[in-house]
Amino acid sequence: MTTMTTVDRPSFSQRLRERSWNLHRQAEGAGFMKALMDGEIERSGYALMVTQHLFIYDALEAVSCDLRDNEIAGPFITERLSRGPSLRADLDALIGTGWLEQVTPLPSTQRYVARIREMADWPDGFVAHHYTRYLGDLSGGLAIGKVVARVYGLDGAGVSFYTFDQIDKPKVFKDEYRARLDAVPWQPDEQERVIDEVLRAYRHNTEVFADLEREVGIGARH
Repeated sequence: MTTMTTVDRPSFSQRLRERSWNLHRQAEGAGFMKALMDGEIERSGYALMVTQHLFIYDALEAVSCDLRDNEIAGPFITERLSRGPSLRADLDALIGTGWLEQVTPLPSTQRYVARIREMADWPDGFVAHHYTRYLGDLSGGLAIGKVVARVYGLDGAGVSFYTFDQIDKPKVFKDEYRARLDAVPWQPDEQERVIDEVLRAYRHNTEVFADLEREVGIGARH
C-alpha cells in the first residue's frame, strides 16, 4: 500500500501576508515616507501625517468599542494597542495646545475613515483593518519611529505613537495575533472577503500618502 504525502496548505495568516505583501511594500515605499525619513519634509509636514493618523485611529478605536463583545472581532481588541492618547500627546508636542481647531482630514483620510466606520456592521472586515494598522505599527512602525525621532530631534513627545509601553515583546504579540487569525472559523469565501478588505485598507493607506505628498509639495521637488 502506497502512502501519499501532501503538502500542508499555508495557514490563513500566511496567505494573508503573502497576498498583501506587494501593497504593503508599496505603502512603505511611498515618496512621502522616504522624504520624511530622509529629513526632507518640514516638521509641519510630519505633524500633518500625525493628524491624519489621529482621524484614522479615532475611527478604528470607536468601532473597537462597538465590537468589543463581538464573537469575531472581540478577541483582537485590546487597550494595549490603543493609539489615540499617544497621537494626541504627539500633536500637543508638535503643534501646541489648541491644535484641535486647526486640523482637518484630507479627502483620502475622509474616505478611509468612512470605510472603517462601515465595519461596525461587518466585524470580519473590521478585523482586516485592525490587522492592517496595528500589526504594521508593531513591525515597520517601530523602526520608523526611531528614524523620525533622530531626524527631527524628538524624544518621546512627538513620536509616542510608535511606542507600545504595554507590549514588552512585539514578536510574541504578533505571533499570538496571527494564531487568533488562524483560529477564526471563516469559510473559504469569507477568508477571501477578509483578504480583499486588507488589500482595500492598504490602498486607502497609500492614497493618504499620495495626498500628503501633494500637500507638502514632494512632486514639485522631485
